[in-house]
Amino acid sequence: MRPDLPKARARMKTPESLVPALDAGVIQEVVRPLMSGKEALVYLVMAGGEECVAKVYKEASQRTFKHRSTYTEGRRTRNSRDQRAVNKRSHHGKSQDEAGWRRAEVDMIHRLHDAGVRVPAMIDFVDGVVVMELVKDAEGDPAPRLSDLDFSSTEARKIYRQLLREVTRMLCAGVVHGDLSEFNVLMGADGPVVIDFPQAIDAAHNQGARKLLLRDVENLHRFAARYAAGHRRQPFGEEMWSLYESNRLQPDHELRGDYRAPKHKADTGEVLALIEDADREQRDRRIARGEDLSDEAPTPLRKVVDFSKGRAKPPPRQPEKAAAKGPAEAPKRRRPSRRRKTSTEAATEPKQEKQKAASGEAAAPRRRKRPRRRRSGSAQGGTRADAPADAERSTPNEAVRPATSPARKKRRRRRRPGSRGTTST
Repeated sequence: MRPDLPKARARMKTPESLVPALDAGVIQEVVRPLMSGKEALVYLVMAGGEECVAKVYKEASQRTFKHRSTYTEGRRTRNSRDQRAVNKRSHHGKSQDEAGWRRAEVDMIHRLHDAGVRVPAMIDFVDGVVVMELVKDAEGDPAPRLSDLDFSSTEARKIYRQLLREVTRMLCAGVVHGDLSEFNVLMGADGPVVIDFPQAIDAAHNQGARKLLLRDVENLHRFAARYAAGHRRQPFGEEMWSLYESNRLQPDHELRGDYRAPKHKADTGEVLALIEDADREQRDRRIARGEDLSDEAPTPLRKVVDFSKGRAKPPPRQPEKAAAKGPAEAPKRRRPSRRRKTSTEAATEPKQEKQKAASGEAAAPRRRKRPRRRRSGSAQGGTRADAPADAERSTPNEAVRPATSPARKKRRRRRRPGSRGTTST
């Protein structure tokens, strides 16, 4: 009989998105799919004889990332034409925006790797495909995510502290992850490794950096509280941001959680005065260069700061414009509002008028009622020619009945039984 031959390992079909990297020689083989997320597909590949990871981003229509504009604020391209196209949201601008979204992760990984943050090492970036180091666990297999593992209370607290140090190092490098949670952290052989940076922002150019930092720290607190009973929340995020704003945050800073929010009110008037001083100095420099600023009126100061006394005093009052000469107009009196009479007042009013007439007092003229159109019977109303005669015979207190048109009378006669134009059954 024919001996059994060893079965060859079946090779996976190369996805179309990885063909450029395969043709360029960056990767030699696609082993298998490794992970699928809301932003990209991750494949296990062979590059340089070692197992690596290839991250292929999904199309914009297939992604489920929400509020993308919050993360792209402050991002700029080197080409001014591309930046204008991105701002106008043209077809070219959308393609450049998509390419910038993919390049952002490469730039952030290089930046954080140089700052000493535990992130995967970058290997290459070809046609929107990111090739990175494969993070492995103690057995040499691809490292799982924190969300796929179970921890004791002590292990969860230790990982929580380690991730806080990584967040501190990232902020020292001027980077906020923006979507940090147990789903974006791999548990490697020597500790947690942070991944997924396309939405990472620059803390110095994004106004929502503080909000995103606090949310990242809160997500880490929820992870620790899930395994460590009684884990108390401490203001580590607020402390980090306060030190970062005052330029006192260091990569090896030990957070103590003793942050206290300031209670004093901000002196906005002094800030506006400082801005006006800077504007005045800029105008003086432009005048010294010989520029004509006659058409540009200076912005008036809102407050004048007296730095010798350390307090602000209001600016001098401007003289009011002289009033126009002419006779003084009397102030307009407000028309009094009328109140509807109650049923008791309406019933007693005729008796009061009779009493006034008997005593010789002249009764006030009653208000004439608005004429009301009658809908039934043409005999009760007259024609238009009869209206003036009826109005002459009527008293001021009686309403003038409107005349009925001939066409309406004809329609009424047609509806009556037995009239002309109708047929009897």
